Amino acid sequence: MLGGGGLVAANVYATASESGQSQAGQVLASGAATIDCPDVGSQLTAVPDEAKAEVDKELALLDKQIAEAYQRLQQSTQAIQQDGAFAENSIMNPLKEKRAATIERIAIAVDRVGDRPQGLEAFAACILRASGNQGEQGGDGQNGEQGGEEQQQGDNQDGQNQGEGQDNGQNQDNGQGQGDEQGDQQGGNGGQAGNGPVAADFVDIKSVQPNVQSPRKQGNASRGTFSTACGVNENGLFNSDNVIVAPGVTNGAHHFHDYVGNQGNNAFASDQDLADADTSCENQGDKSSYFWPVIRLQNGAQEQDAGSPGGGIEGNAGEIVTPKQVTMTFVGNPQSKVTEMPKLLRIITGDAKAFVNGTANANASWSCTGFEDRQLKDKYPLCPQGSDVVRTFKFQSCWDGNNIDSANHRTHVAFADANGVCGNGFKAIPQLVQRIVYDIDAPSLNDGGRTTPLFAVDSFPEQLHKPVTDHGDFINVFDEDLMGEMVDCINGGRKCDAADGAGDGDGGGAGEEPGNSPSPTPENPPGGNNGDDDPADNGNGNGNGGDNGNGGEDTPSPTATAPSGGNNQDDEPADNGAENTQKPSADSTQAPNPADGEDKGNGEAVPKAESSPSAVQSDDAAATGGDDNDLGGAVPGPEPSSASVLEPQATSGGLADTGTQLWPAAAGALLLLAGFVLLRRINSRQT
Repeated sequence: MLGGGGLVAANVYATASESGQSQAGQVLASGAATIDCPDVGSQLTAVPDEAKAEVDKELALLDKQIAEAYQRLQQSTQAIQQDGAFAENSIMNPLKEKRAATIERIAIAVDRVGDRPQGLEAFAACILRASGNQGEQGGDGQNGEQGGEEQQQGDNQDGQNQGEGQDNGQNQDNGQGQGDEQGDQQGGNGGQAGNGPVAADFVDIKSVQPNVQSPRKQGNASRGTFSTACGVNENGLFNSDNVIVAPGVTNGAHHFHDYVGNQGNNAFASDQDLADADTSCENQGDKSSYFWPVIRLQNGAQEQDAGSPGGGIEGNAGEIVTPKQVTMTFVGNPQSKVTEMPKLLRIITGDAKAFVNGTANANASWSCTGFEDRQLKDKYPLCPQGSDVVRTFKFQSCWDGNNIDSANHRTHVAFADANGVCGNGFKAIPQLVQRIVYDIDAPSLNDGGRTTPLFAVDSFPEQLHKPVTDHGDFINVFDEDLMGEMVDCINGGRKCDAADGAGDGDGGGAGEEPGNSPSPTPENPPGGNNGDDDPADNGNGNGNGGDNGNGGEDTPSPTATAPSGGNNQDDEPADNGAENTQKPSADSTQAPNPADGEDKGNGEAVPKAESSPSAVQSDDAAATGGDDNDLGGAVPGPEPSSASVLEPQATSGGLADTGTQLWPAAAGALLLLAGFVLLRRINSRQT
């Protein structure tokens, strides 16, 4: 009896475990998974100057290790299908060992000149996590076209007007969408390179509720604006470096950036190099460096960086799109006057790893011209005909008064609170607001972007080109006199243009918010939605402000699809010593003319939203941000449930799938029954 019962229990448990492992293996084998590693850089809030160069290189090496592991994961679908333990044994365990050695070198470097950081060894292990894209995977091994249809429904709730998909009470949209998603024969994460985007990453901007609020200006507010014009990177200056987080490391970002302003920015640029460089800005006194990840059309085009690190090697594929318009405006503070930025101040806004990190530092803002009172965080917008895609970056506007950078590149600056107040003794500085406009047609989601291609921002490979990972970088190389003129203009309540000279600004424009210049706007959106057609709302989103001064912003109202995870730094990438490929030069990465070979949709009707707009936020969520002229808005929210975490050694499974493997349990049941019969006979003979 004992033997039979034990055999039943053991076999049922083992078979269910095998089923769970099989299900996990299916997700891995489909390619619908990513690698989630805890962030080491965010733990290093203080690094001695003598150790910074070495620590930066080791942090960059951690990023390179993750990128290489993810690439191997993508290429190992057949091995994973044949061996459920392959991913853990051949990818994740070696990654953990490499990370442990790198983390130890970081600790030693700091210990050499200061206090050894404690507890970093706990950050070596990473996990495999379902990407959430498995429902998007392709069924056709040749072209990756999805074999089935996807339908998602959801309630679109505004913080004040709660209704199911209701657009301000007049234009109803239940967020329903159907479509075949273009996958990839390498896996189920979609996109031209097999690592995103997917149809669920897009939402119809007309289904989004207005969600923008700005704090009320007080009597001592600095109401002026100062604009600088530096072009749209029409000369095609790109690289995949990041001199802020990975100085001295080629391909430190693992994705390509557009650069405007300073023309000398690369991984090896010193402060003096930046000061001596040319600038694309109309006012030559502005040599600041402004850079952000490029946007690519997933149209099958092979850019000249297709074989380069940061480009095709990293899974960043497709045609690079040159912006139609770039506007950079410095604005004031709604509570106080502003002080000058220090020379060479570095600011990173947003988090390039927000898909796995969670959204504490996310500051993406996506919208469409004519709809900029509606800002998205974790979705790309589907813009109606005549409307252009808009990215806005609203930078931190409070400075600690001492440092031009910090070990994690965040704690020396902060966002103001919801009322515009700088906390922790920080000083208000001019706030950079970038608005970048693209002439991109809404993708045709019903055929996976075949008619009109999907678009996506460049990203670290494991971030799957999610819109929440968008980010911007800024290095202040303003001439000190011009910076003084900027501050005088903003504090004086004038509207100034650097190209015309700060003193010639139009005082009548005092307090006018950036982004108000009407870009081409679409036909009147249906429903008359609370400022829907008002270009004066352009760019006034809530920039996910409310940062507490230590790199973590005030907790926003939760919304959808913002997985948690590890890494925190913006673009902390690659190893300095292990690059065998030549860094692509600007000449080698010129973007082709977007008009060449580009399918613009052949007059196809604008597609409906593929899913309910999970990125739509309440007004309360928008209010967590707080600086004047906010450009953010919706903030993607809660960490994923445990169901979204893919543990390779899963022990859950459905018995319905395991019946053919339960014959030992059946034998055990017979033994158990025979034992009962035998026991009864013995008892009856004794009585």
